Amino acid sequence: MSSIYERYQLRPVINASGRMTMLGVSTPAPEVTAAVAQGLGQYFEMKDLVDKTGDYIARLLEVEAATVVSCASAGIAQSVAAVIVRDDPRLLVNLHAQAVNGPREIVLPKGHNVNFGAPVGTMVALGGGRVVEAGWGNECSAAQLEAAVGPDTAAILYIKSHHALQKSVLSVAEAAEVARRRHVPLIVDAAAEEDLRAYYLQGADLVIYSGAKAIEGPTSGLVLGRRQYVEWVKLQSQGIGRAMKVGKEGILGLTCAIERYLKQDKESGAAMAERLQPFIAGLNQLAGVSARLVWDAAGRDIARAEIAFDAAASGLSAAAAATALKQGDIAIYFREYRANEGKLEVDARSVDAAQLEQISARIRRLLTGEQA
Repeated sequence: MSSIYERYQLRPVINASGRMTMLGVSTPAPEVTAAVAQGLGQYFEMKDLVDKTGDYIARLLEVEAATVVSCASAGIAQSVAAVIVRDDPRLLVNLHAQAVNGPREIVLPKGHNVNFGAPVGTMVALGGGRVVEAGWGNECSAAQLEAAVGPDTAAILYIKSHHALQKSVLSVAEAAEVARRRHVPLIVDAAAEEDLRAYYLQGADLVIYSGAKAIEGPTSGLVLGRRQYVEWVKLQSQGIGRAMKVGKEGILGLTCAIERYLKQDKESGAAMAERLQPFIAGLNQLAGVSARLVWDAAGRDIARAEIAFDAAASGLSAAAAATALKQGDIAIYFREYRANEGKLEVDARSVDAAQLEQISARIRRLLTGEQA
């Protein structure tokens, strides 16, 4: 066992839940950790580092401008503050105390006002905004979004996430059309999304990504988009962004991770599905359990194994199984969003074949009453 677990009395984790913040998100490649270490060992003029790495990333992604922030949540708060404050020097340092005389409402589909580990509304409020919901909990059309835009609208916010409503909601491109018609910017939170150009090309003015999820960089975030808006985001380093500043190591680590991400071959959903098939077949031999292949609800090319527990047949509910499998010498974490329906999911991206065998063996022991 690695000494870090012994030193701090930590339990090792098998991460079958995917790129989740509560488990440290991802494990960056050696060249990324080397870039982090190099950054830690040097001094820089930080504004110069921010500006030049941002320009470098923008060239890589063929977008107008980009900047590294501390995380995607900070990206939401700073983007909201940017469209409210713009380049007003007094409001920049007095957003907490000064009345905002201009627009400060942030319009988003009602089904996008979600809790992703913290509420979207909290990030909007941190940026000085006020949430205005458009549509209903189960739908939001372009017309409904546009009806919510008024003279006090500072921006439209679109949450592209598996947490958000997927059905009967307008697309990013449709939201961009509304934003253009109403002459307000469109901010897209695409934290876990894999295409780093799609939403910019669809018309978003600011797009926010997690640096540690699909990109597999250090804890960080990326904001890209139209130059003027990105410059206003960067100004927030003198305002609310001071409390969420990213370090030199995060900037250089994410820049390296983006370079690597654009060059590397990514595992396809089909390849994930093939890796999961023996695991699924083994689980289907257990009484009271059925498993099948499922695909990402948000439309990403990600295959997962869905495990359904028949509580009447096995004496074990999905929620109880998830709790039990987090115990023991090694904690196993699943995607538990549908545990109330009797289902857990295994994300293939963060587990290898040996870990899948460990998960299967632990479930088998749990069902047979052996020590799990």
